[in-house]
Amino acid sequence: MITFCSLFSGSSGNSIYLASENTKILIDCGVSGKRIAASLATMDIQASEIDAIFVTHEHKDHTHAVGIMSRRYDIPIYANENTWSGMQGDLGNIKTENKKVFDTHKEICIKDICVRPFSIPHDASEPVGYNFLMNDTKVTLATDIGHVNEGLVSQLEGSEMILIESNHDIEMLKCGSYPYFLKQRILGERGHLCNEAAGELVAHLAMKGTSRFLLGHLSRENNFPQLAYQTVYNALESRKIKVGKDVLLDVADRESRSKVYRL
Repeated sequence: MITFCSLFSGSSGNSIYLASENTKILIDCGVSGKRIAASLATMDIQASEIDAIFVTHEHKDHTHAVGIMSRRYDIPIYANENTWSGMQGDLGNIKTENKKVFDTHKEICIKDICVRPFSIPHDASEPVGYNFLMNDTKVTLATDIGHVNEGLVSQLEGSEMILIESNHDIEMLKCGSYPYFLKQRILGERGHLCNEAAGELVAHLAMKGTSRFLLGHLSRENNFPQLAYQTVYNALESRKIKVGKDVLLDVADRESRSKVYRL
């Protein structure tokens, strides 16, 4: 059985918890170590029990406390070489034995969970999403996606559950206070996924058999949870896919953990 929970998810910071009976993993540590440890404690999990931290890319909303968590609790950090190059100056001193470098296209197994990184289109050095596999169960994390392509879709298909980005509403972004260059970055091919694109992707994956979706990495300024949910809900309903019956759809909170999913 895989246990999955979003601790924090949004443009202000991200951290995800995934576990089996024998293995406990964090994906990203983009808020303070104190907040991550407190969130884990609400599930009766001690931060010292974490076996590994996997990093998606070097941006601060994903790496803020990676070094702190590794030093404080002696946790190995897994990232590809280019991500290490991009983030190591901000992490502080890391034990040599806790610096784990992987090839983006090769599977890594941590006890009974196998982790399969895959490339995503985002403006970082070598950003990745992750498939987590245990027995016949596949859970996927894919945020910070500038656009959807065939390679990405092939990695997402076959997942039982997916945390997928639904970052912004296009009209809110265009009319908002962000400077022009930042709006163009977010809207670009290596920026972030809008609600409408997330809805189309979720609908496709639902038709391919995925039954649980958690929308994440929502912008604080250019989105809100009800809008992201309704946009994706409408895309599902337009294809006669019933939310609550055929699929489960939730939105990850920016400042607190989601429900705990067990698959």
